[in-house]
Amino acid sequence: MFFLITLGILGGVYWRFIQKIGVTRRIILFRMTIFSKNKAITSGSPLPPPPFLTDSGTFSFPKKVPPGTLIRISSSIAMVLLNQALKNSFEQQFPETQVIVNTQASDESIDLLLKGSIDIAAISRHLTSHEESQGLTALLIDKNVLAMVIGAQNYFRDELKEAQVVDIFQGKIINWLISKRSPGATQVINHPSASSTRHIFEQLILKGRNCSNTPNITTTTQETTTSVLQNLGTDGISHETYLQIKNPQAVRAVPTDYHTLEVPKYPYRRSFYYVYRKPSSEAVKIFLGYVFSPMGEKIISDIQ
Repeated sequence: MFFLITLGILGGVYWRFIQKIGVTRRIILFRMTIFSKNKAITSGSPLPPPPFLTDSGTFSFPKKVPPGTLIRISSSIAMVLLNQALKNSFEQQFPETQVIVNTQASDESIDLLLKGSIDIAAISRHLTSHEESQGLTALLIDKNVLAMVIGAQNYFRDELKEAQVVDIFQGKIINWLISKRSPGATQVINHPSASSTRHIFEQLILKGRNCSNTPNITTTTQETTTSVLQNLGTDGISHETYLQIKNPQAVRAVPTDYHTLEVPKYPYRRSFYYVYRKPSSEAVKIFLGYVFSPMGEKIISDIQ
């Protein structure tokens, strides 16, 4: 009897031991199945970009703004509509204040900020390491889409590949044969060299290369949406921010890689920043506190 009891206990222990091994094995196999789908990052693989960090939390909504408060903003063309909307709302919310918005290229706005001529530079590019070393801080305000646009009467009805966009602005594609229709010269309407829109285009799409200067590429002398879009005609192509063509009358946006502007996977997107110099002035604290409030965020969302 003693022998049978001992044998039963040992059998139970062995059975539980076998069960644990089975469970452990299943867990190991499950983990191997899950993690085998993730490729490890090797020394030769590009690392993902670091997360964007801002100190926008240091700005709070201004409960009271002293009469006579003046806020000077130098804005890139791409951010004019956004800044005008924020200006109008701020001045309505706080009477006896003034927000002055002037239009300059991003590089010129940064120079004005460093000289102390303005309080905030509204730019559509990243700060350089040199600019950051001079005490400038950039806060991400909004992200916008950079669209490939053609005239409304242009016969091209297809979509473009990213490689084709590059070849068009590099002067390698000089006609509309890409649509397999009747040949015709492709007129490329480019922004001025100092344009922040062109700078973003060359960095984002041309990967740091400059636009070509082939005979079919024309560079406008003024950084205005009108000067670019009015020259598209029936055979022109250019690039413009979605905010500038949100209510198009004479232009069409061309889908790229099967994606339209509204699709999150659309490849050409740019970021807008407010840049200020540390330590921030009272005017900067007041205005940015308003921008990052629910009221300011709603204005930004409505502009989109």
